[in-house]
Amino acid sequence: MSKILAIDYGEKRTGLAETDDMQIIASGLTGILTQDLLPFLEKYTKENLVEKIIVGLPIRLNGELSEVENSIRKCIKKINLLFPEIPVERVDERFTSKIAAQAISISGKSKKKRESKHLLDKVSATLILQTYLEKK
Repeated sequence: MSKILAIDYGEKRTGLAETDDMQIIASGLTGILTQDLLPFLEKYTKENLVEKIIVGLPIRLNGELSEVENSIRKCIKKINLLFPEIPVERVDERFTSKIAAQAISISGKSKKKRESKHLLDKVSATLILQTYLEKK
């Protein structure tokens, strides 16, 4: 089988998560600088069979889209051009950063690890992917 990849897109940093080949478990993959996202995806898709890419949809509590949505849409267009055979779906990402921060704080990790922005992005992407899997 193939994997499902999730992206928690940010202006500066982006978190990534993946499923196992059976698409049962969501696991954090990495946190990277957003400028490195497309090269990362090119390398990743050469090494892994990707069935679908899930991208977080940043909806505010009042139902409006966050300002980062314009950048996300531009990125999705580039992803669609680079990988036309891989469908992209969106998943509401409300509260994922707060839930991720809370999970990290109770995880027992050192203060330095807890403060890692890349860890927060990776855990947020994992939550986005887990949400998708639960709805699937």
